[in-house]
This record gives sequence, structure tokens and C-alpha cells, in this order.
Amino acid sequence: MLTTIPDVIFKTRVRDESIPGENPFRWQDVNSDEIFKGKSIVIFALPGAYTPTCSNKHLPGYDAKYQELKAHGIDEVYCLSVNDAFVMYQWSQHLKIADVKMLPDGNGEFTEAMGMLVKKHNVGFGSRSWRYSMLVEDKKILQLFSEPGQIDNCPDDPFTVSDVDTMLAYLHEQRWDK
Repeated sequence: MLTTIPDVIFKTRVRDESIPGENPFRWQDVNSDEIFKGKSIVIFALPGAYTPTCSNKHLPGYDAKYQELKAHGIDEVYCLSVNDAFVMYQWSQHLKIADVKMLPDGNGEFTEAMGMLVKKHNVGFGSRSWRYSMLVEDKKILQLFSEPGQIDNCPDDPFTVSDVDTMLAYLHEQRWDK
């Protein structure tokens, strides 16, 4: 099992007011250090934008309890999916996500390096992330909550331990504050 975050480049889009028009965004490569180095991060990964459990429970749950996570000394909360930056942005807009930052892993490089890339061909998704959450301190993985039964083409979508309440219970139990 990994003990540190893999070093990858995330292909992101950032708002740039110097760009005219209705779509003032530009591409920006962001590396793992920029996200995780010297910070306390909660990151949760899920199979796909706009999918039922991800849209109805997983992402909205973390956004609703963002301030509780911050009260435990968390610097930032990220939602990661093997989707591109455009899809991740539109999904967050659709759900009116206020605080959680979206982290596109369009090529699945981070997910694969984490050992969490699974085939979801049985539902037409191609390769996607297994559902998990983790607490990361300065690139070190302190706690990982991976859903049970990780296999390719899993016939169901377990959601029992990667939710925000499990993470908050862990932070409270550990009296984890920065």
C-alpha cells in the first residue's frame, strides 16, 4: 500500500479574467506538490461525475460538511474523478458546489498510481476510480478509507466508508487538529 501521494501532473482549467469572452479559462498544469505539499488535505475519489451516488450523496456530503472538516485543521478538500476538467467544472456548477475543489484526473494517472484504477466496462464507463477517501498530510497518506470489494467490473457501487461522516469521525477520534 502506498504511504505517499504519487507525483503526477493534473490538467486543470483556471479562471483568467484577462481572457475575453464567455469562457475566461485557460489550461494550467498542476503537480502533486502544489496540491499536497505542506498542507493537510482530505481527498475523496469517486467513479464518475453525474452518476447517482456520486451526485446525490458523496460530493454533496463533503460540500455540506466542508466547514466541519476545516475546523479540524484541514486546509482543503478535493473531489477527484477520472473525468476531464470541463466535465468536473460543469458537474460542480450543476450541483452548486460551494467549497469542495474539483480535481480532474482525465487520464487516470493519479488513480492508476494509487492502485485505484478499475475497469467499469460492465456499465460502459471504461476505466474509472474505485471509491475512496483519504487524509493526506504533507504528501503522506495518514488514513485511507477504501470501499470494500475492489474489483474490475464490480456489479454494485459500495458506499460505506468513504463518506464525509466516516472521515469526520476519524478526525474527531484521533483529535486530529493541525
